Amino acid sequence: MEHEGPRLPTPRGPLSRGVEAYLRGAGRLPRLEEVARAEVYGDDLQLALYLCYELHYRGFAAVPPEREWDPDLLRVRAAMEHRFLSALRADAHVHDSVDGALAPLLVEPVDGKGVSHFLRDEGELWHLREYAAQRSLYHLKEADPHAWVLPRLWGRAKAAMAAVEFDEWGGGRADRVHARLFADLMTDLGLDTTYGRYLGAASAEALVTVNMMSLFGLHRSLRGALVGHFAAVEITSSPGSRRLAEAMRRAGAGSAAEHFYDEHVEADAVHEQIVRHDVIGGLLEQEPYLAADIAFGIDATEFVEERFGARLLADWRDARSSLREPLAREVTHIS
Repeated sequence: MEHEGPRLPTPRGPLSRGVEAYLRGAGRLPRLEEVARAEVYGDDLQLALYLCYELHYRGFAAVPPEREWDPDLLRVRAAMEHRFLSALRADAHVHDSVDGALAPLLVEPVDGKGVSHFLRDEGELWHLREYAAQRSLYHLKEADPHAWVLPRLWGRAKAAMAAVEFDEWGGGRADRVHARLFADLMTDLGLDTTYGRYLGAASAEALVTVNMMSLFGLHRSLRGALVGHFAAVEITSSPGSRRLAEAMRRAGAGSAAEHFYDEHVEADAVHEQIVRHDVIGGLLEQEPYLAADIAFGIDATEFVEERFGARLLADWRDARSSLREPLAREVTHIS
Protein backbone atom coordinates (compact mmCIF):
# COMPACT_ATOMS: atom_id res chain seq x y z
CA MET A 1 0.00 0.00 0.00
CA GLU A 2 1.41 3.41 -0.97
CA HIS A 3 1.63 5.85 1.90
CA GLU A 4 -0.02 9.22 1.59
CA GLY A 5 1.93 12.46 1.72
CA PRO A 6 3.81 14.78 -0.61
CA ARG A 7 6.22 13.44 -3.19
CA LEU A 8 9.92 13.45 -2.40
CA PRO A 9 11.67 16.44 -4.00
CA THR A 10 14.66 16.33 -6.33
CA PRO A 11 17.90 16.03 -4.28
CA ARG A 12 20.33 18.94 -4.18
CA GLY A 13 23.58 17.13 -3.44
CA PRO A 14 25.07 13.96 -1.92
CA LEU A 15 23.41 14.33 1.49
CA SER A 16 19.87 14.86 0.25
CA ARG A 17 20.44 12.28 -2.51
CA GLY A 18 21.47 9.69 0.06
CA VAL A 19 18.62 10.45 2.45
CA GLU A 20 16.09 10.48 -0.39
CA ALA A 21 17.34 7.13 -1.72
CA TYR A 22 17.29 5.58 1.75
CA LEU A 23 13.73 6.73 2.35
CA ARG A 24 12.71 5.00 -0.89
CA GLY A 25 14.66 1.87 0.06
CA ALA A 26 16.91 2.36 -2.94
CA GLY A 27 20.31 3.30 -1.55
CA ARG A 28 22.59 3.88 1.40
CA LEU A 29 22.61 6.79 3.80
CA PRO A 30 25.33 9.44 3.42
CA ARG A 31 28.47 8.94 5.46
CA LEU A 32 29.23 11.15 8.44
CA GLU A 33 32.25 12.62 6.66
CA GLU A 34 29.88 13.80 3.91
CA VAL A 35 27.83 15.56 6.58
CA ALA A 36 30.98 17.21 7.91
CA ARG A 37 31.89 18.56 4.46
CA ALA A 38 28.49 20.02 3.56
CA GLU A 39 27.74 23.74 3.78
CA VAL A 40 25.74 24.05 6.97
CA TYR A 41 23.18 26.56 5.66
CA GLY A 42 23.35 25.24 2.12
CA ASP A 43 20.74 23.56 -0.04
CA ASP A 44 22.02 20.00 0.36
CA LEU A 45 22.28 19.74 4.14
CA GLN A 46 19.13 21.74 4.76
CA LEU A 47 17.03 19.69 2.35
CA ALA A 48 18.37 16.44 3.81
CA LEU A 49 17.48 17.65 7.30
CA TYR A 50 14.03 18.79 6.13
CA LEU A 51 13.38 15.30 4.71
CA CYS A 52 14.25 13.77 8.08
CA TYR A 53 12.06 16.19 10.01
CA GLU A 54 9.06 15.87 7.69
CA LEU A 55 8.75 12.23 8.73
CA HIS A 56 7.47 13.57 12.09
CA TYR A 57 4.73 15.57 10.35
CA ARG A 58 2.96 14.07 7.32
CA GLY A 59 5.75 11.99 5.83
CA PHE A 60 6.16 11.37 2.13
CA ALA A 61 4.36 9.30 -0.47
CA ALA A 62 5.86 5.81 -0.89
CA VAL A 63 7.99 6.18 2.28
CA PRO A 64 7.12 3.64 5.01
CA PRO A 65 6.04 5.30 8.26
CA GLU A 66 8.57 3.15 10.12
CA ARG A 67 11.33 5.33 8.70
CA GLU A 68 10.35 7.99 11.26
CA TRP A 69 12.25 6.15 13.99
CA ASP A 70 14.83 4.33 11.87
CA PRO A 71 17.97 4.26 14.08
CA ASP A 72 20.45 4.58 11.21
CA LEU A 73 18.58 7.56 9.77
CA LEU A 74 18.40 9.15 13.22
CA ARG A 75 22.19 8.86 13.57
CA VAL A 76 22.74 10.76 10.33
CA ARG A 77 20.09 13.29 11.33
CA ALA A 78 21.85 13.81 14.68
CA ALA A 79 25.11 14.61 12.88
CA MET A 80 23.36 17.17 10.67
CA GLU A 81 21.59 18.64 13.69
CA HIS A 82 24.84 18.97 15.58
CA ARG A 83 26.37 20.99 12.75
CA PHE A 84 23.24 23.12 12.36
CA LEU A 85 22.85 23.88 16.05
CA SER A 86 26.57 24.57 16.52
CA ALA A 87 26.47 27.03 13.62
CA LEU A 88 23.40 28.80 15.01
CA ARG A 89 24.99 29.12 18.44
CA ALA A 90 28.16 30.55 16.89
CA ASP A 91 26.51 32.87 14.38
CA ALA A 92 23.30 33.99 16.06
CA HIS A 93 24.04 34.35 19.76
CA VAL A 94 23.98 38.06 20.63
CA HIS A 95 22.23 38.56 23.96
CA ASP A 96 22.73 36.90 27.32
CA SER A 97 19.43 38.02 28.85
CA VAL A 98 15.83 37.61 27.77
CA ASP A 99 15.11 41.32 28.24
CA GLY A 100 18.13 42.23 26.15
CA ALA A 101 17.03 39.91 23.34
CA LEU A 102 13.42 41.12 23.42
CA ALA A 103 14.15 44.85 23.57
CA PRO A 104 15.01 45.38 19.86
CA LEU A 105 11.85 43.54 18.81
CA LEU A 106 9.56 45.81 20.82
CA VAL A 107 10.49 48.94 18.83
CA GLU A 108 9.34 49.35 15.23
CA PRO A 109 12.13 50.99 13.17
CA VAL A 110 11.12 54.28 11.55
CA ASP A 111 12.90 53.44 8.29
CA GLY A 112 12.31 49.70 8.08
CA LYS A 113 13.70 48.05 4.95
CA GLY A 114 12.67 44.42 5.34
CA VAL A 115 10.65 42.15 3.09
CA SER A 116 7.27 43.25 4.41
CA HIS A 117 8.20 46.90 3.79
CA PHE A 118 9.28 46.07 0.23
CA LEU A 119 6.10 44.14 -0.49
CA ARG A 120 3.91 46.89 0.96
CA ASP A 121 5.63 49.73 -0.88
CA GLU A 122 6.68 48.31 -4.23
CA GLY A 123 5.99 44.60 -4.39
CA GLU A 124 4.29 43.23 -7.48
CA LEU A 125 1.92 40.29 -7.64
CA TRP A 126 4.70 37.91 -8.66
CA HIS A 127 6.67 38.89 -5.54
CA LEU A 128 3.66 38.10 -3.36
CA ARG A 129 3.18 34.75 -5.08
CA GLU A 130 6.82 33.80 -4.55
CA TYR A 131 6.71 34.89 -0.93
CA ALA A 132 3.60 32.77 -0.31
CA ALA A 133 5.12 29.75 -2.07
CA GLN A 134 8.26 29.94 0.08
CA ARG A 135 6.32 30.50 3.31
CA SER A 136 3.93 27.63 2.52
CA LEU A 137 6.54 25.22 3.87
CA TYR A 138 5.63 26.52 7.31
CA HIS A 139 2.20 28.10 7.01
CA LEU A 140 0.52 24.94 5.69
CA LYS A 141 1.47 23.39 9.05
CA GLU A 142 1.33 26.61 11.06
CA ALA A 143 1.77 26.10 14.82
CA ASP A 144 2.58 22.39 14.47
CA PRO A 145 6.35 22.67 15.17
CA HIS A 146 5.58 24.65 18.32
CA ALA A 147 3.20 21.98 19.61
CA TRP A 148 6.15 19.70 20.38
CA VAL A 149 7.00 21.92 23.36
CA LEU A 150 3.66 21.47 25.14
CA PRO A 151 4.54 18.18 26.92
CA ARG A 152 7.78 19.84 28.06
CA LEU A 153 6.07 22.70 29.88
CA TRP A 154 3.84 22.76 32.91
CA GLY A 155 1.78 25.13 35.01
CA ARG A 156 1.28 28.70 33.79
CA ALA A 157 3.64 28.34 30.83
CA LYS A 158 1.87 25.23 29.55
CA ALA A 159 -1.63 26.69 29.95
CA ALA A 160 -0.66 29.91 28.16
CA MET A 161 1.12 28.10 25.33
CA ALA A 162 -1.87 25.81 24.84
CA ALA A 163 -4.20 28.82 24.70
CA VAL A 164 -2.15 30.44 21.93
CA GLU A 165 -1.90 27.18 19.99
CA PHE A 166 -5.68 26.71 20.31
CA ASP A 167 -6.13 30.06 18.57
CA GLU A 168 -3.66 29.09 15.85
CA TRP A 169 -5.71 25.96 15.21
CA GLY A 170 -8.91 27.92 14.77
CA GLY A 171 -10.32 27.78 18.28
CA GLY A 172 -11.97 24.45 17.47
CA ARG A 173 -13.28 25.53 14.06
CA ALA A 174 -11.73 23.84 11.03
CA ASP A 175 -12.50 26.76 8.73
CA ARG A 176 -10.49 29.11 10.96
CA VAL A 177 -7.35 26.98 11.34
CA HIS A 178 -4.52 29.25 10.24
CA ALA A 179 -3.12 26.63 7.88
CA ARG A 180 -6.54 26.57 6.20
CA LEU A 181 -6.57 30.36 5.97
CA PHE A 182 -3.15 30.28 4.32
CA ALA A 183 -4.34 27.72 1.79
CA ASP A 184 -7.18 30.13 0.98
CA LEU A 185 -4.58 32.89 0.52
CA MET A 186 -2.67 30.65 -1.87
CA THR A 187 -5.83 30.01 -3.86
CA ASP A 188 -6.35 33.75 -4.22
CA LEU A 189 -2.80 34.01 -5.53
CA GLY A 190 -3.29 31.22 -8.05
CA LEU A 191 -0.95 28.82 -6.22
CA ASP A 192 -1.23 25.07 -5.71
CA THR A 193 -2.38 24.41 -2.13
CA THR A 194 -1.13 20.81 -2.05
CA TYR A 195 0.89 20.24 1.12
CA GLY A 196 4.61 20.20 0.28
CA ARG A 197 4.06 21.30 -3.32
CA TYR A 198 6.75 24.01 -3.20
CA LEU A 199 9.39 22.14 -1.19
CA GLY A 200 11.44 21.52 -4.32
CA ALA A 201 11.23 25.18 -5.31
CA ALA A 202 12.02 26.74 -1.93
CA SER A 203 15.40 28.33 -1.25
CA ALA A 204 17.88 27.01 1.29
CA GLU A 205 17.19 30.11 3.39
CA ALA A 206 13.48 29.21 3.57
CA LEU A 207 14.34 25.63 4.56
CA VAL A 208 16.55 26.95 7.36
CA THR A 209 13.67 28.90 8.93
CA VAL A 210 11.43 25.82 9.09
CA ASN A 211 14.19 23.39 10.07
CA MET A 212 15.10 25.56 13.03
CA MET A 213 11.55 25.29 14.36
CA SER A 214 11.64 21.50 14.06
CA LEU A 215 15.11 21.33 15.63
CA PHE A 216 13.99 23.32 18.66
CA GLY A 217 10.62 21.60 18.92
CA LEU A 218 11.79 18.00 18.68
CA HIS A 219 14.41 18.26 21.43
CA ARG A 220 13.39 18.64 25.05
CA SER A 221 16.81 20.16 25.80
CA LEU A 222 15.93 23.04 23.45
CA ARG A 223 12.53 23.87 24.97
CA GLY A 224 13.82 27.26 26.09
CA ALA A 225 15.03 28.06 22.58
CA LEU A 226 11.64 27.04 21.15
CA VAL A 227 9.84 29.38 23.55
CA GLY A 228 12.25 32.18 22.62
CA HIS A 229 11.66 31.52 18.94
CA PHE A 230 7.90 31.55 19.43
CA ALA A 231 8.09 34.84 21.31
CA ALA A 232 10.12 36.44 18.52
CA VAL A 233 7.59 35.28 15.92
CA GLU A 234 4.58 36.56 17.86
CA ILE A 235 6.14 39.92 18.73
CA THR A 236 7.13 40.70 15.15
CA SER A 237 4.06 39.17 13.50
CA SER A 238 1.45 41.86 14.10
CA PRO A 239 3.26 44.86 12.52
CA GLY A 240 4.66 42.69 9.74
CA SER A 241 1.22 41.23 9.02
CA ARG A 242 -0.25 44.72 8.82
CA ARG A 243 2.23 45.61 6.09
CA LEU A 244 1.58 42.35 4.26
CA ALA A 245 -2.18 42.89 4.41
CA GLU A 246 -1.63 46.33 2.85
CA ALA A 247 0.54 44.72 0.17
CA MET A 248 -2.21 42.22 -0.67
CA ARG A 249 -4.80 45.00 -0.90
CA ARG A 250 -2.59 47.18 -3.07
CA ALA A 251 -1.92 44.29 -5.47
CA GLY A 252 -5.58 43.26 -5.57
CA ALA A 253 -4.67 39.77 -4.42
CA GLY A 254 -8.11 38.89 -3.09
CA SER A 255 -10.16 38.87 0.08
CA ALA A 256 -8.76 35.60 1.46
CA ALA A 257 -5.20 36.82 0.90
CA GLU A 258 -5.99 39.99 2.82
CA HIS A 259 -7.86 38.13 5.54
CA PHE A 260 -4.96 35.84 6.43
CA TYR A 261 -2.76 38.77 7.39
CA ASP A 262 -5.58 40.86 8.87
CA GLU A 263 -6.30 37.91 11.17
CA HIS A 264 -2.68 37.86 12.31
CA VAL A 265 -2.61 41.58 13.02
CA GLU A 266 -5.30 41.13 15.66
CA ALA A 267 -4.53 37.65 16.95
CA ASP A 268 -0.78 38.06 17.30
CA ALA A 269 -1.04 41.38 19.10
CA VAL A 270 -2.83 39.43 21.85
CA HIS A 271 -0.55 36.42 21.56
CA GLU A 272 2.52 38.62 22.06
CA GLN A 273 1.36 39.63 25.51
CA ILE A 274 0.48 36.08 26.50
CA VAL A 275 3.79 34.67 25.30
CA ARG A 276 5.89 37.37 26.93
CA HIS A 277 4.16 37.46 30.30
CA ASP A 278 2.79 33.95 30.76
CA VAL A 279 4.76 31.55 28.59
CA ILE A 280 8.19 33.10 29.11
CA GLY A 281 7.32 34.41 32.57
CA GLY A 282 5.90 31.07 33.67
CA LEU A 283 8.83 29.10 32.28
CA LEU A 284 11.39 31.34 33.98
CA GLU A 285 9.57 31.02 37.30
CA GLN A 286 9.91 27.24 37.07
CA GLU A 287 13.26 26.97 35.29
CA PRO A 288 15.19 30.24 35.57
CA TYR A 289 18.33 28.58 34.23
CA LEU A 290 16.68 28.49 30.77
CA ALA A 291 16.99 32.26 30.35
CA ALA A 292 20.07 32.01 28.14
CA ASP A 293 18.36 29.42 25.93
CA ILE A 294 15.28 31.63 25.55
CA ALA A 295 17.52 34.54 24.52
CA PHE A 296 19.31 32.27 22.06
CA GLY A 297 15.99 31.23 20.50
CA ILE A 298 15.06 34.90 20.00
CA ASP A 299 18.44 35.76 18.50
CA ALA A 300 18.46 32.70 16.24
CA THR A 301 15.02 33.57 14.89
CA GLU A 302 16.15 37.06 13.96
CA PHE A 303 19.30 35.65 12.37
CA VAL A 304 17.59 33.12 10.09
CA GLU A 305 14.77 35.53 9.17
CA GLU A 306 17.27 38.23 8.22
CA ARG A 307 19.13 35.75 6.01
CA PHE A 308 15.88 34.72 4.33
CA GLY A 309 14.82 38.34 3.84
CA ALA A 310 18.20 39.31 2.41
CA ARG A 311 18.01 36.47 -0.10
CA LEU A 312 14.52 37.49 -1.23
CA LEU A 313 15.39 41.16 -1.61
CA ALA A 314 18.65 40.48 -3.43
CA ASP A 315 16.86 38.32 -5.99
CA TRP A 316 13.87 40.60 -6.40
CA ARG A 317 15.87 43.79 -6.77
CA ASP A 318 17.78 42.11 -9.59
CA ALA A 319 14.45 41.05 -11.14
CA ARG A 320 15.29 37.38 -10.47
CA SER A 321 13.01 34.71 -9.10
CA SER A 322 13.78 33.72 -5.51
CA LEU A 323 12.60 30.18 -6.26
CA ARG A 324 14.59 27.27 -7.66
CA GLU A 325 11.61 26.55 -9.91
CA PRO A 326 10.19 29.96 -10.91
CA LEU A 327 6.44 30.51 -11.09
CA ALA A 328 4.73 32.04 -14.10
CA ARG A 329 4.79 35.82 -13.70
CA GLU A 330 1.21 36.16 -14.94
CA VAL A 331 -1.80 34.63 -13.18
CA THR A 332 -4.64 33.71 -15.48
CA HIS A 333 -7.21 33.52 -12.67
CA ILE A 334 -7.33 34.70 -9.09
CA SER A 335 -10.43 33.74 -7.15
